[in-house]
Formats: sequence, C-alpha cells, structure tokens
Amino acid sequence: MSSENKNDPSIDKEQHEQLEYAHKRIRQKKNLYVHFVLFLIGSIFLVLINKILKYGDEYNWFIWAITFWAFLFVVHLVNVFVTQKFMGLDWERKQREKLVEKQRQRIRELQKEIETDFPMANYKKKD
Repeated sequence: MSSENKNDPSIDKEQHEQLEYAHKRIRQKKNLYVHFVLFLIGSIFLVLINKILKYGDEYNWFIWAITFWAFLFVVHLVNVFVTQKFMGLDWERKQREKLVEKQRQRIRELQKEIETDFPMANYKKKD
C-alpha cells in the first residue's frame, strides 16, 4: 500500500466493510457447524432414549424428532449458503443506496412544494 492510499478514507471504509462482512460470514458458518454437531449428538441421544432407555419404546418417535430437526438444519444451511449469496453485502449496499435516494427525492419534492407555496421573493431581505 502506498502512502497515497493510506490517506484515502474511502479505501479504509471499504476495507472495514469487507472485514465486517468476513467476520459476519465466519460467524454464520461457525454457527452452522455447531448446529450440525449438536444435530448429530442430539440425534444419537434421542435414539438412545427411545431404544436403550425404552422411553416410548412402543413407538419410534425419535424419527419424527430427528426429521423435524433435520428440516431446521436444512433451513439454516440454505440461509447461510444460498440466501447470503443473493442477499449479501452488495445487495445490502444497493438496498441502502435505493432508500437513501428515495429519501433525497422526497426531500427535493418537499422543498419544491415549500418554494411554490412560500416563494422567497415575497420576503424582504435584511441588509
């Protein structure tokens, strides 16, 4: 990095945003892996409760519990790896820019409305 780039605040801001996004993605993936490990351990635990400890032995209820938990894990997986690709940092930035532009447009409209209702030419300027 040259000394010219160090003085440019937009680069620092951009790098900061990239670092924040990287931390966010790492946290999301870590939480997904923790969820997977808990799913495996929990599934084994549910099978042991049903089969070894004979709790509700007449019915294999653990299958429904594991299926529901697997569904939740798949939703989590899709959220981390699929949804984030479409709604990642670039999508957030575009949405933010759209909202800011809408606000600016609304302010311009209000200013124009005020200027037509209360023109400045009618007011005396103080000298």
